[in-house]
Parts: sequence; structure tokens; C-alpha cells
Amino acid sequence: MRIIHTPTASPPAGHYSQAIHHGDTLYISGQLPISADGQHHLTASFAEQAQVALDNLLAILHAAGGSPEDLVKVTVYVVGVTHWPEFDRVYAAALGAHRPARAVVPVPELHHGYLVEIDAVARYLA
Repeated sequence: MRIIHTPTASPPAGHYSQAIHHGDTLYISGQLPISADGQHHLTASFAEQAQVALDNLLAILHAAGGSPEDLVKVTVYVVGVTHWPEFDRVYAAALGAHRPARAVVPVPELHHGYLVEIDAVARYLA
């Protein structure tokens, strides 16, 4: 196993890695709307929170030598299923024509009071 870490995404706040490369798979930990510099985005709109979390995920993917086309499975946790359409718009804009497998899971709450968290599995080619 190899730990993937990049300063261009939010640093881990607990006992975990941003991502782990094992074999031909990259496992990206859940990303919250916290900027790489540690800035929290608690008061941001849902779309802004989703963009920051997705930017973190993509920064980690790029640091591992991947691109959005390498995403295989994405899991999105949203506080309130009413945010699903808005997330879908932000996500589609970021991923373009690529459509990995995905689950959107409504949850009652997330850490720090955030509205979205995203994790993913990607193929590893580097």
C-alpha cells in the first residue's frame, strides 16, 4: 500500500490518509468542504460546499496521477435529499461526459455541520 497526500486538498483531521493506492485501485477518503489551507466553509451555500469537497477529491485524484475519467465509484453523503439535484449539477459540470457508478446517501447530519461529504474509488494507472 502507498499513502497519497497532497497539499492541494484539505489535510486529514484524524487518523486517516487522503487516499490509499493498493494494486490497481485508489481509495479516496471522504472529503468535506474544507479548503487546502484549512478554511472551513460552513456558511457557504450547498453548491459551494459541494464544489469545495469535489475540488478536494479531484486534487487528490490528480496527485495520484489520475483524472476524473479514472473514477470508478463515487459515494456522496448529503444532509437532506432535497440537495440531490443541486449536487448532480455541480458533479456533472466537474466530470463532463464521464459517469462513474455513484450512490447519493441522504444522512441526518455530517461532521462539523456540513451539508455534503464525498468519497471515491478510482483505477490507478501511475
